[in-house]
Amino acid sequence: MSDAIRYELLGDIAVLAAANPPVNALGQAVRQGLVDGIERAEKDGAKAVLIYGEGATYFAGADIKEFGKPPLAPWLPDVCTRIEASPLIVVSALHGTALGGGLEVALGSHYRIAVPKARVGLPEVLIGVMPGAGGTQRLPRLIGVEKSIEVITSGRQIGAKEALDLGILDRIEDGAPREIGLAYARELIDAGAPRRAVSDMPAPAPVDFDALYRDVLKAGRGQLSPAVAVRGIQAACELPFAEGMKRERELFMELMATDQRQGLIHAFFGERAVGKLPELEGVAPREVHHVGVIGGGTMGAGIATAALLAGLNVTMLEMTDDAAQAAKGRIAGNLQGALKRGKISEDRFTHLTEVALRTDTNYLSLADADLVIEAVFEDMEVKKQVFGKLDAVCKPGAVLATNTSYLDVNVIAQATSRPGDVIGLHFFSPAHVMKLLEVVVADATAPDVVATGFALGKRLGKISVRAGVCDGFIGNRILAVYRTAADHMILDGATPFQIDDALEEFGFAMGPYAVGDLAGLDIGWAVRKRRRAEGLDPRARDAGFADRLCEGGNFGQKTGKGFYIYEKGSRARVPNPDVMQHIEAERAAKGITPRTFTKDEIVRRYMAAMVNEAAKVVGEGIARRPLDVDMVLLFGYGFPRYHGGPLKWADMQGLPGLLDDIRAYAKEDAFFWQPAPLLETLVTDNRTFDDLNKESA
Repeated sequence: MSDAIRYELLGDIAVLAAANPPVNALGQAVRQGLVDGIERAEKDGAKAVLIYGEGATYFAGADIKEFGKPPLAPWLPDVCTRIEASPLIVVSALHGTALGGGLEVALGSHYRIAVPKARVGLPEVLIGVMPGAGGTQRLPRLIGVEKSIEVITSGRQIGAKEALDLGILDRIEDGAPREIGLAYARELIDAGAPRRAVSDMPAPAPVDFDALYRDVLKAGRGQLSPAVAVRGIQAACELPFAEGMKRERELFMELMATDQRQGLIHAFFGERAVGKLPELEGVAPREVHHVGVIGGGTMGAGIATAALLAGLNVTMLEMTDDAAQAAKGRIAGNLQGALKRGKISEDRFTHLTEVALRTDTNYLSLADADLVIEAVFEDMEVKKQVFGKLDAVCKPGAVLATNTSYLDVNVIAQATSRPGDVIGLHFFSPAHVMKLLEVVVADATAPDVVATGFALGKRLGKISVRAGVCDGFIGNRILAVYRTAADHMILDGATPFQIDDALEEFGFAMGPYAVGDLAGLDIGWAVRKRRRAEGLDPRARDAGFADRLCEGGNFGQKTGKGFYIYEKGSRARVPNPDVMQHIEAERAAKGITPRTFTKDEIVRRYMAAMVNEAAKVVGEGIARRPLDVDMVLLFGYGFPRYHGGPLKWADMQGLPGLLDDIRAYAKEDAFFWQPAPLLETLVTDNRTFDDLNKESA
């Protein structure tokens, strides 16, 4: 017997206890221990077997230490088959999570009981594969095709009550998993209950799987794994069980060989690695209980909402009583959404809005705040005034944070007598929804202030990424470049609508011009005006067609018209015919003869610009690692997760080919298409961005 599975015989019930902390992952030792335990129970004359997990959970899923390595026997499909084939009654008692292979082991058992807080699911599609140990074969037999499609293609976790209603569980019982499992096994033995194998159940009736495949592929914006999982469920309906298992494994292995699987695995590990910084090892964050937020607009209200939901007390500062009341209304509206979704109770809503939240117009109300986040108008002089006032009233040791999207945090810090306490915390709107937080570290920022920024991000449920100081930090700096590349393609002959279509086909939820309409075209207009005032390089191509829209008061969805026209009360978009008039007029004024662009060329140029600037950001140390850039684009800019991020995508495409393309584009515009030194070095050394990630691990 493996030490990872502890065997005990209690009369006629054999107990197999998983002891593989922290999550009882289904590594080789666990798999072997389960097989050995079943065989031993049969030899010992037991009538039933109880499988449960010690510690915090049942089997939470595969062992991530085995990802990317050759599989070791016994394979999990064979383990589940061996459990199910046992002549003994096999009971699984679930607590914590039974995810992926964990649920597949439970489905191989004959009966399933769980504690009320247990959660189950088959999340394999989220890492680019599909259930591969019988999940697509057993679940449809147990709960039907329609419900199985939803559970498997979403990859979502399911609470015990819903799992019971679906038919995944047989019973829910309060108590320790060992005790409720033993009691259930004894009850089944005493009642003479039959051994009940899911594989013996009749296959469900087939449906129109071709249509389902197309619908799921479209809903996933081209992600293969959920759609291919549909084919696995199809096999459960159309093939005998053993052949269906074989087909499931074939589909699983096909997905294992895809770039999408590589991209999703990279995203999975990157999400867990991005907040681990050597510079913060052993550095304790400052305590934060009371947060001040200055500015109650959409962004400030979102930040305050996120802080309240995380259990922090919040003081919202506005300029007037009316503005403070309006800010409170926005926050209450955000919290109403959480209330409707069942995230908070009525009592919790009342506490957050009436006790935990205070509004004021006097800076002195921030005197006791542990951390203050400024979210006022994006103007350097305004922000410097705010920080000067904070410096005068905030207690020693309070962290002073700016939510600026572009401005120099070093200059803002100089407006105080304590630059070590100043940091950038760049949230993304809506701040209580969006997962990304850029923690912008200025020259003088103290290490424990950096640690506090990351601790706050974790408490708020954010993916926090360290960024250095430059115009736009990581995300907005890169955004400015690839948006410029798109503008250049429009000047040269593409249309905004072609570009949006090409990039949505690539996997973005929205193309850049539809995103501009959603965010508000006036935001980009203000940035362009600021940069022009600061002085553009005479070699830079400057596109003005979006400015013409803004000059006409057309800022996108909020005004009903931008690059697209939006009917009142609807976000459905129709191309705005005025746009092409502005573009054609600008082409004529610049003497440009338009040419055609293919979808592939649009995507290649757009991505080449993104990768090239990202390589500069890493090379300059603004981002410490390539994976930091990838996580910023994934969680803040809608980059398709199954591509892994722009630098993972670049690795999979091949860096030499990308560099060749950039050099070819430079023959048209040598100023814009300057190859990143880091990219050139990696190609010369025959290395990848992922090599840099591994070096920093």
